[in-house]
Amino acid sequence: MSKNMEIGMLLDVYGHMLTEKQNEIMDYYYNNDYSLAEISELLGISRQGVRDAIKHSEIALNGFEEKLGLSVKYRKEEAKKAKLEELIKKIVDLNTYKLRDEQLQKWIVEIYDTIREEDNN
Repeated sequence: MSKNMEIGMLLDVYGHMLTEKQNEIMDYYYNNDYSLAEISELLGISRQGVRDAIKHSEIALNGFEEKLGLSVKYRKEEAKKAKLEELIKKIVDLNTYKLRDEQLQKWIVEIYDTIREEDNN
């Protein structure tokens, strides 16, 4: 994963733990692709101040991840869900074309709905 994607993900998970100004600068830089000069002009601070805020924020975000590991946990959970969805699709296909068991179909739908409910919570 590229550094920008990694920091973007960490910002999504831990951005609320940064100061309001740090979060704003990081959002402009990583999510909106503003340059240091553009952020500097927009916020009325020096280009060096923007750069320092970004570096300090990156260190803080990496520190949060090192201590809490929420980003890694999230990616692992997403991989598990994707695998389960793939397996459910295979079972649905098998049931649709070979077994045609209505109770099995109901269970499959229930499992799938349970996985989807977790996404909405």
